[in-house]
Parts: sequence; structure tokens; C-alpha cells
Amino acid sequence: SGHSLAITADRSVWSWGSGLVGQLGHGVCQDQLLPRKIEAFAGHQVVVVSAGRSHGLAITANGAVFAWGQGGHRCLGHGE
Repeated sequence: SGHSLAITADRSVWSWGSGLVGQLGHGVCQDQLLPRKIEAFAGHQVVVVSAGRSHGLAITANGAVFAWGQGGHRCLGHGE
């Protein structure tokens, strides 16, 4: 019941697996059996991704950090 993230040669980000708390980054809370491109990164040059237990992280070439998924106890840095 985990999820995976990958970066392709053109720097797009894809995710698949368990998505019950939004950790896949597609704007819905549902599982994704096959890799699906995360459209929110269109126009960004992502260089690093990391899949946590119920969240995802990405860093772009210009140093921007993105976090999504379940973020209890302010662990995503969004102030919630």
C-alpha cells in the first residue's frame, strides 16, 4: 500500500500506487495502478523527488520545493 514517484528525461514527474490521502499529486484521493503524469509540474524542471509514507516532495532546478499529500502536524510546511 505504498506509492512511487519518478522523473523522466524531460523532467516531468509521474506517480502511481496508493493515493488515498492525495499523495499522488493528481488532485484526487484514489489509487493509480499505472504511472500517471502529475500535470501540476508542467513548466517546472523537477530534479529531485521523494515519496514519503503519505506525501510527496519535489525540488526544481531553481530551488523551489513542493510538498503534497497528508500533512498532519505541519510536516509539509504549509502551516496547517
